[in-house]
Amino acid sequence: MKVIQVISSIPQEHGGPSYSVPRLSDVLGQLGADVHLHVSAPVPERCISTTYQTHCHPHWRFLNNLCISPVMRRVLYREAGIAEIIHNHGLWLMPNIYPAWAVRRTACRLIMSPRGMLSSWSLRRSAWKKRLMWFLGQGQAARAAHAFHATAEAEYREIRAAGLRAPVAIIPNGVDVPAESNGVTGGPRRLLFLGRLHPIKGIDVLLHAWQRMEHRFPEWELHIVGVGAGDYQTQLERLANRLGVRRVCFPGPAFGPHKTRQFQQAELFVLPSHSENFGIAVAEALAHGLPAIVSKGAPWPGLETHDCGWWVEQGVDALADCLQSALALAPEKLREKGRRGRQWMEKDFSWNRVGRMMLETYCWLVGGGPPPAWVHRN
Repeated sequence: MKVIQVISSIPQEHGGPSYSVPRLSDVLGQLGADVHLHVSAPVPERCISTTYQTHCHPHWRFLNNLCISPVMRRVLYREAGIAEIIHNHGLWLMPNIYPAWAVRRTACRLIMSPRGMLSSWSLRRSAWKKRLMWFLGQGQAARAAHAFHATAEAEYREIRAAGLRAPVAIIPNGVDVPAESNGVTGGPRRLLFLGRLHPIKGIDVLLHAWQRMEHRFPEWELHIVGVGAGDYQTQLERLANRLGVRRVCFPGPAFGPHKTRQFQQAELFVLPSHSENFGIAVAEALAHGLPAIVSKGAPWPGLETHDCGWWVEQGVDALADCLQSALALAPEKLREKGRRGRQWMEKDFSWNRVGRMMLETYCWLVGGGPPPAWVHRN
C-alpha cells in the first residue's frame, strides 16, 4: 500500500506532530507500507529515514505564513493518481488543503488529523483569519475527507462540533518507552515542565501556583524546559521575577539524550495546558517512569484510572491544591505511581500497536467492509 503523509512543517522545537508524524511514518514503513512524507522546506536531518521517503518542497516567501507551495501541489496531484491513502496532518495552511484537491476524481482515500486545531481554545486564536481560511478552502477540504483521525475522545467531539460527519478513527499517538534508569541521584527534588513555551501551555498558571508552594517545599525546585517563539520566555522570566519566585529555572530546549536526562533527573511532571489534542510530553514522561499532573485541557483521565498521576481542573487554585498533595509524597510513593504509568505506556501506547491500528484503518478505507472497533461513524 502506498501511503502519502502530508504536514506543513516539522521543526524540532515544536514537538507534538513534529515528532509523531515522522515516527508514524517510520513504523508504517516497518510494517510494510510504502510511505512518503511530504513537507515544506526545511526538513530536519532526523526525518531522513530508510523506512520511508521524505520529500521536501519549497514554498513562496510571499505570504510565508500560508506555506504556499505550487511544487507540493503538483506533486500531490501526481501521487494521488497512484497512492491508496493521503493522510493530512493539521489545518489552516495550504499544504492542509492541497490533499483534498489532489484526491478529486481519483480512487485515493483522504484521512485528516486536525492535531488539536479544532479545539475551542485554538479556534479563538486568530479567529477571524481561521474563519476566512475555512471559507476560502479549509472547510471544503475538511468536508472532502473520507475519514478523520483523532488522538482522543475529546478531539473526536471537536471534529463533530465542527459539523464534520465523516468516520473518525480514535487512535492515540505512540510513545517510545526507554530502558529503565537508576532514577534521581541526590540534589534538590525536581518538578518538571517540558514542552513548547507557548501561551496555550498554561505556564503562567504554573508560575502562580508555584509561588504559593515554593516556601512550603524548600527541597523542591521547578524546571521549565523548552523554547518559545519571540520573547515569550523573557515574558515568563519577568513574570517569575514579579511574583518573587526563586527556585525556578529556564534551561532552554532539550532534545535527544539531553531530553532523556531531563526526565531522568525529575520526580514529577506537570502540564497545565489550556488545550491539547494529546500532549505527547505526558506520554513521554510516563514512559520514563514519571507521575504527571495534567490539567483537564489535555485528554488524560487515565492518569487517575491507572493511578499514575492527577487530572485536575484548569486554574491556579486547582493546580496549587494538587501540587500541595503531590509534592508532599515520599519519593517511593511517586516512584510507585511512575512505575504504573510506564506499564500503561508499554501496554496501550507502543508505536507498533498504534501503527497497526492506523494501517488497519487505511486498509478499511481502501477495501471497505466492517470498520475497526476504534472507528466511530456516528
